[in-house]
Amino acid sequence: MKNKINLNFFKVFIVVLAIVLATEFIGETTVNIGKIKLAFFPMLYAVIIGLLITPDLLGKKIKELKKIVGEKEIDIAGEVVGIVLIMLGIKYGTSVGPNLEKILGAGPAFLAQELGHIIAPIIALPIAIMMGMKREAIGAATSISREPSLGVISEKYGINSPEGNGILGTYLVGTVLGTIYFGILGSVSIYSGLHPYALAMACGVGSGSMTTAAVSSLALVVPSEMKETVVAYAATSNMLSGITGVNFLIFVTLPFSNWFYKKLIKIKLRGESNEIK
Repeated sequence: MKNKINLNFFKVFIVVLAIVLATEFIGETTVNIGKIKLAFFPMLYAVIIGLLITPDLLGKKIKELKKIVGEKEIDIAGEVVGIVLIMLGIKYGTSVGPNLEKILGAGPAFLAQELGHIIAPIIALPIAIMMGMKREAIGAATSISREPSLGVISEKYGINSPEGNGILGTYLVGTVLGTIYFGILGSVSIYSGLHPYALAMACGVGSGSMTTAAVSSLALVVPSEMKETVVAYAATSNMLSGITGVNFLIFVTLPFSNWFYKKLIKIKLRGESNEIK
């Protein structure tokens, strides 16, 4: 049994190593579309390749691939991600220290951005209800649905509850597609006219992978003298989003979402009854 587990770990290590070597060989590339410069970097390619080789995609057609990357390997990879994100957090911490003075100077701005947590249910909850979701909408649309939010919803409602299914669905979609989306958005956002430091703060959404994707592509398109500070701002913002975000979810966003959900359901049921008449 132990040898079998070791073999699965070895498979994961070899596959990850092959993806890393392939993506680093491709390197950072930029594509100009008119005045807009899209930045693509190795992590973005790695996510796409990882998505393609899963058992549910290419693994269905290529049986040999499924033997290398099966369900057990996917489970192991999920556990390893948690360890890697700790290392990523340490790396971000080392970038915050040298820029601490600049960060403290922007303190009020960092605190103000945390009010953005309430925007998620205001915008997403009505859309989820319109698309036919019921209590799943509470889990799916209350937050960005990263690990801290997943823990709160799981503890309060249970992971097998409708709310648990909702947040798990958003979590999985965010993990797979969110990194790709944020990677592209990071480089495009520079053309919004907003200051690079403001954009860097916006990269910190409380997700290690999404923040890395966004700030990596943003760092490619900002002036070289701003790169260090941009990474530091994004790291600080991400840390605050994780810490304050979970408390905001417990005491503000989740109670508001439950109240708002009841109001929206009443409006929807009233509209359906009028249509029947």
